Amino acid sequence: MSVPVVSGQEFKPQRHTVTGDVHLVLLRNNEILLGQRRNTGFEDGAWHLPSGHLEAAESVVTALIREAREEVGVVISAEDVRFSHVMHNSSSGGRIAFFFTVTNWQGEPTNQEPEKCGALGWFAIDALPEHMIEYCRAAMRHIAAQSPFSTFGW
Repeated sequence: MSVPVVSGQEFKPQRHTVTGDVHLVLLRNNEILLGQRRNTGFEDGAWHLPSGHLEAAESVVTALIREAREEVGVVISAEDVRFSHVMHNSSSGGRIAFFFTVTNWQGEPTNQEPEKCGALGWFAIDALPEHMIEYCRAAMRHIAAQSPFSTFGW
């Protein structure tokens, strides 16, 4: 494969960099736990899965376990984490969002970040709230269809 030449110089495309996110689908009796965003500057008032960014030197499973504890106060064992979906999302220049379903955990979910989350609520998978972050709603449709991969916004 040859490298394109622009004005006598080789042109090398810029490598794509992505942010990694983890999303927790905490599933209880056909209901999922969602938090209502507030004071974040992005989609405040919208419902969303507990989620967060990957940190350096952290696996996606380790990040999910950490975020579950930090955001909703539940303890999850790595063996209880089940891959559900991965989405390449165009927001912020590109994100890879990993969705994991968990049906077994320790503790009762509570709002651990009231400065960023106005409320927690359980919603039936087939009756999600009207005001929800759109890529999350799309991912939930893919998860329901058992589709492991999607793109959003490209």
